[in-house]
Amino acid sequence: MTALLAAAALLLTAGCSSDDGGSPGRDDSASPTGTRTPSSSPERTAGQTPPAKGSVKVLRTVATGLSTPWGLAPLGDGDLLVSSRDEATITRIDGRTGEKTELGEVPGVSPSGEGGLLGIALSPEYASDRMVYAYFTSASDNRVVRMLYDERKPPGEQLGAPDTVFRGIPKGVIHNGGRIAFGPDRMLYVGTGESGDTGLSQDRDSLGGKILRLTPEGEPAPGNPFPGSPVYSYGHRNVQGLAWDRRQRLFASEFGQNTWDELNAIAPGDNYGWPEAEGRSEEDGFHDPVDQWSTDEASPSGIAHAEGSVWMAGLRGQRLWRIPLKGTEASADPQAFLEGEYGRLRTVVAAGDDKLWLVTSNTDGRGDPEDGDDRILELQVS
Repeated sequence: MTALLAAAALLLTAGCSSDDGGSPGRDDSASPTGTRTPSSSPERTAGQTPPAKGSVKVLRTVATGLSTPWGLAPLGDGDLLVSSRDEATITRIDGRTGEKTELGEVPGVSPSGEGGLLGIALSPEYASDRMVYAYFTSASDNRVVRMLYDERKPPGEQLGAPDTVFRGIPKGVIHNGGRIAFGPDRMLYVGTGESGDTGLSQDRDSLGGKILRLTPEGEPAPGNPFPGSPVYSYGHRNVQGLAWDRRQRLFASEFGQNTWDELNAIAPGDNYGWPEAEGRSEEDGFHDPVDQWSTDEASPSGIAHAEGSVWMAGLRGQRLWRIPLKGTEASADPQAFLEGEYGRLRTVVAAGDDKLWLVTSNTDGRGDPEDGDDRILELQVS
């Protein structure tokens, strides 16, 4: 047990907020599998601080015509799985041609407001067990399930019956969290929201407004900071993105209310302040964010780590933020890219080396869809 606690203490994570800043109508959550990929830069590999300024180049549009895309899970062959929040379907995208094949509809999903079929992730043993994990809103709660993906069956019938791994996460019209990711420790991390009930975030007995750490079977993970509890960190408003750096430190994005959205470095057992603190507070007992943004500049969703920086998708902000890091602190001012070019940005996932996958979110009821929306883009970043 001592060894497990020591290992857990090495993992750091960060906080998240809600879709459009803080108004009761905001919906946004985000980062997929937590898979880490090799960096193309020897300097990044050595852990040196990245340059203060970076770059983003859109290499191509991978797929178009997606409806309310939310979660993204890259497959080993270059193809992608994407979830539809409102249609409750999972679709496979051919990474070369953009051709779409629907795996099937996930039963039990009850889409409403910001809820529905949200984050997806592949099992750590996916190569052998072919299990796809999903976080969704049911008629009674938010929950995590896993399903067998059988490519041999006809399209539309390739998902097995969902096996409920974890249930009882508070649901609401807003702040349903939804991002799930397997960490470097092969444990399942789950970002939740307080469902509009701010009192839940500081209640360690509640699952709302938390980052949870579970075994793949849904039990509280060994080495968690509160014995017998799935809670890994608390005091969050609405966690939307989860990602690890190359040294296995966890970061999370979070919606603020009316003032500050946050990127947090997550430490096991720490309190991230909501609702007593929004953004930096410098109060004893609260973990301040790595950085913060006004809600109209961010409303952050998914995040990914690449080339020594965290890359954060903005919904209301309609831009991709680059946050260069030195350890768990920002090493320079955040830099915005793609501002207004593709509308609302929902999910960003590391694609290996200096590449990212980026998913737009203009068909979610808050955007202004254009021809081709929603889409997946491939980016090259530095």
